[in-house]
Amino acid sequence: MSAEFIKIILIIISSLINILAFIVMLNDKSRSRHGKQRISEGTLLFLAIAFGALGILSGMFIAHHKTQKMIFILGVPLALLQNVAFIYLAYDFITR
Repeated sequence: MSAEFIKIILIIISSLINILAFIVMLNDKSRSRHGKQRISEGTLLFLAIAFGALGILSGMFIAHHKTQKMIFILGVPLALLQNVAFIYLAYDFITR
């Protein structure tokens, strides 16, 4: 496989996960407004660690959701750094 193909695959997978994380964050905000059963914070943080940190972070600021929770204020940006570092290292390792 060529390096360009691998790069495209990583971008597509990362984009899909982040779009899913963003939608889940918006869905949880909607559920909180309507008093419905919520999505657990653990699930939201798992999505952030599982390469969806950009989607969760976007949802935090666009929907003003979980912006007062310290675990999200600190944890999601750290998860974003972890996401970027892992993708960079994986790409570097695969394309050697």
